[in-house]
Amino acid sequence: MTYNTLDWTVDDGILTLTLNRPDQLNSFTVEMADELEAAFKRASDDPAVRAIVVTGAGRAFCAGMDLTRSGNVFGLDESLQPTLQDMNERLDDPVIRNGLRDTGGRVTLSIYNCTKPVIAAINGPAVGIGATMTLAMDVRLASEKARIGFVFGKIGIVPEACSSWFLPRIVGISQALEWCYSADILDAEEAKRGGLVKAILPPDQLLPEAYRLARKFVDNRSPVAIALTRQMLYRNAAQDHPIEAHKVDSLAVFYASVKDGKEGVASFLEKRAPNFTAQVPDDLPPFYEDWAK
Repeated sequence: MTYNTLDWTVDDGILTLTLNRPDQLNSFTVEMADELEAAFKRASDDPAVRAIVVTGAGRAFCAGMDLTRSGNVFGLDESLQPTLQDMNERLDDPVIRNGLRDTGGRVTLSIYNCTKPVIAAINGPAVGIGATMTLAMDVRLASEKARIGFVFGKIGIVPEACSSWFLPRIVGISQALEWCYSADILDAEEAKRGGLVKAILPPDQLLPEAYRLARKFVDNRSPVAIALTRQMLYRNAAQDHPIEAHKVDSLAVFYASVKDGKEGVASFLEKRAPNFTAQVPDDLPPFYEDWAK
């Protein structure tokens, strides 16, 4: 599969997904949204992909929505008069999907649904959707040159890409509100102080550190157990009562224990590296598809 706005490169199980419009500072378009949504689904379905590193070509990560297009710059159909009922009942209707739904939200939902660990390597400016798309990624690493901004207030719009769900969970409600109200551009140090990024690195060390972390996530790890862990932590943490986590934990432990879990226990007792054979998506347990809808 070829892409116009992305570069897809897999090396030893690690997918590097590069936003690739460097002359436009990797600004976000509807085409990029469609390609990202498809790419994360492709990564979930490809056993050759064990983890994903997302970065930007050139000096920017993503400078936000491309505001130069004619008409509605967000690609929305202004002839619609949408209601909450439309969103509840017609979410996948082509009219609603293509004319109403936030394109950034479609991308972050595809990242949320992904079965592989996702690391953001923020190499430069990341504002608007460039910032919010990283919130659905598991770990954010920042270059010393990174600049991050939730700048919606400056152009009279509101947080998008499901960031009203993700951002308070990552940095807390007060910090999230302050950053969205002020629309300030944060340097890497402030983003780290606020809990948004894990580490700040010199530009030439950013990708090596992202790959080191990705290897730590996948080497001698069961792909199925990692996929389940990722989804369990995201989904169960949002439940109203721990009993809901208990139900899913019980199913997940059961199915893991009868496949890769047996090999994991044997390798521990025999003091050797495990040889896990279960693959994603083929060996995900039977409850997974209904649960993850």
